Amino acid sequence: MEKTLFVVDHEAALTLASNNTVTFATYLNDYPKRNQTKLRVINLCDTDRYLSQGYYCSLLAEARQHQVLPSIKTINALNNEAAEEFWVNETLASADSLEGDELEILVCMGEVQNSLYQKLASSIFQEYPSPLLTLHVLPDQTGARITIKRPIWMELSDLQHQFCRDVFDRYDVQRWRKKGGRKNHRWEMAILVNPEEQVPPSNRGALSRFVKAGDKHGIQVNLVTAADLHDIDRYDALFLRETTAIDHITYRLACAAEKRGLVVMDDPDSILRCCNKVFLHDAFNYKQVPSLKTVFISDTEPTTLDQLETNFGYPLILKMPEGSFSRGVFKIKDRPQLQQVLTNLLEESALVLAQEYMFTDYDWRIGMLNGRALYACRYYMARNHWQIYNHSSKRNFSGGFDSLPTFEVPRKVLEAAHRAAAVVGNGLYGIDIKELNGQAYVLEVNDNPSIDHGVEDKYLGDELYMQIMAEFLRRLEARGR
Repeated sequence: MEKTLFVVDHEAALTLASNNTVTFATYLNDYPKRNQTKLRVINLCDTDRYLSQGYYCSLLAEARQHQVLPSIKTINALNNEAAEEFWVNETLASADSLEGDELEILVCMGEVQNSLYQKLASSIFQEYPSPLLTLHVLPDQTGARITIKRPIWMELSDLQHQFCRDVFDRYDVQRWRKKGGRKNHRWEMAILVNPEEQVPPSNRGALSRFVKAGDKHGIQVNLVTAADLHDIDRYDALFLRETTAIDHITYRLACAAEKRGLVVMDDPDSILRCCNKVFLHDAFNYKQVPSLKTVFISDTEPTTLDQLETNFGYPLILKMPEGSFSRGVFKIKDRPQLQQVLTNLLEESALVLAQEYMFTDYDWRIGMLNGRALYACRYYMARNHWQIYNHSSKRNFSGGFDSLPTFEVPRKVLEAAHRAAAVVGNGLYGIDIKELNGQAYVLEVNDNPSIDHGVEDKYLGDELYMQIMAEFLRRLEARGR
């Protein structure tokens, strides 16, 4: 049987949930344990703030292949959707329960203290599986308006804590379920683009070739913006060609599309895992993917800085957990700069990545699709810069490139790309890899990777677009009518 672990923000909360309760700091540093049985995590940390400890608790649990409530999907859904009011009819609760003044109902693992509200609580828990939910209910003549929030564990009353402990004890022996979604059966694809984006994942030449390749496979392809997707149900597939981020419309649209049964590339799970480097590097370590030495930093204590200097020396790299096109990455040259940059970054994120510095003339990019290498490029460093992209230079924004067949890629680079892609899923990924002295080191996995006409398609030509559309077709056929 899986062991259940409760995770809280602070030591003061250790005695309030269960004997199997640890702080986030303990979960960050001490898990997974060697030869440990399967673990499921109940995250009671505060998740209201984006990139908070609670956010990272669920993110790391998914990276470590622990079952976790709430999932990152649920956290984002609660932050983005559930704070808005929505209406439910009286079939979700007894008529008596929807009469009277405004109510506040605590839901713990889908259970409530008053059985009158159980049907309502079960329905909402199925939609937003989270250990704790607070329902603000405003009764109406024919139903009620509901606002959902995640309460802060430490702010619950003693009676509420006792109720939750009883529920947790019962829930410890139950299996966790994943809900499915409705499927549509029409072959029409939306490619999401943003005409205002300065560095889009695909240029116009590539987009036109995706449209043509889709047509040859019997898929009607439409280039759309986020504003055009108010009727997302009309489509059978969604292909993201706008730069993705978690706290962004791209992720919300991917979730909405997946929920409605569309074939989505890249899917929400891939976006979650690729967009946050904390997940990637923790998963790389867990799955033994060759990568640069990386540690997570959560404070600026002198002992922490001393340890960084001892382990890495200078220069070293600091990274924000989320960022694309080399943004949020800093090359640190000395102690004062380390202190200042780390302080600034920790104001935005509960965790920051520190990584060893390794200079090479170029980085490999291996394009992976459904677990196989599709294309390969070498991206050279921008002129007079240590990264591929130099955002402070308009004239020398990026370096040169080579595109070549995958059979010419060094074996260890290809092996590293396959192992890194397996950590994320079976979507379309760009695996960034450094190669030095015959060894490969994975930097990151990019969902929604760059595919520009004249760059990534330099070797395969139109066949690159045909193969990607063929994968969409395969998934559509597998889904069935």
